[in-house]
Amino acid sequence: MTEEREIILTADSMDSYIALFGLNDQNISFIEQECAVSVALRGNRLVIQGEQEQIRLAEQSVDILFRLIRQNETVDRLRIRYVIQSVREGKADQIEESLKKVIAITHRGKPITCKTLGQQQYVETIRKNTLTFAIGPAGTGKTYLAMALSVMALRNREAERIILTRPAVEAGEKLGFLPGDLTQKVDPYLRPLYDAMYDFMGADSYTRLFEKGAVEVAPLAYMRGRTLSDAFIILDEAQNTTSEQMKMFLTRIGFHSKVIVTGDITQTDLPFGKKSGLAEAIELLNGIPDIGIVRLTGKDIVRHELVQRIVDAYALKENPNRSEESV
Repeated sequence: MTEEREIILTADSMDSYIALFGLNDQNISFIEQECAVSVALRGNRLVIQGEQEQIRLAEQSVDILFRLIRQNETVDRLRIRYVIQSVREGKADQIEESLKKVIAITHRGKPITCKTLGQQQYVETIRKNTLTFAIGPAGTGKTYLAMALSVMALRNREAERIILTRPAVEAGEKLGFLPGDLTQKVDPYLRPLYDAMYDFMGADSYTRLFEKGAVEVAPLAYMRGRTLSDAFIILDEAQNTTSEQMKMFLTRIGFHSKVIVTGDITQTDLPFGKKSGLAEAIELLNGIPDIGIVRLTGKDIVRHELVQRIVDAYALKENPNRSEESV
């Protein structure tokens, strides 16, 4: 029979315990389930009981979760699962290191940090390369982190302007039936970019920078014939570019610019049989110096836990033979 022992952990304050336990102790119940241990609060002490290896797993995980709480990070089931999984894989030290690095500050003063090791790799790849491709499912922070870095580059005068663009492929023939001129017709497809930019700049700052030409949000078609120098350029939803559109965009890169191309190649809105320009570019440009390719997975999803389950379910349907580790 396996031996059992107790480990006692002491948090800084009762507020930390309250944040860790969650509403109706749901977080602690989840930790008990994932680590196969029993957790109880006795006075100001947290007591963990179970088999030795499982206790060690729970202890390390809880310690990291307390660190997150001290940094005012939200601790929910998704975050708990990721921390436990990372500790189980021997990556606890890497998680703690990534949590210390603030990559941007919102206009309300909230620090933005990487929430997964995949996100940390993404940020580091952007910083090291002129051109970065980020592929991954919805909710992995591809666009949001790119936007954060672009705003910091503008603030630090590392770039003179930010250019945000998306293809309007998903609009297709419906564009002609929408009211207004072309700008008004494509505006709904650019709205997510506006929303992220407002988060980092605030509406007033964004308006001023937009009027000065320091920020530009435009459909991909507007990039043709231009040379984009001294800029931080983000092409979002790139899975909906054709081969010709992607080539056109990539050949716009000018001197002293940084380019990020994001997309999810499993969700294209191109006509049946038409290959995604993003998928083709990754094949053609893999291994070229100064071009980075980051593949985010379901482990990097930072939205609601249900989003991760949905992504995993669709991925399993497309590849029934994949292992759980590849999720």
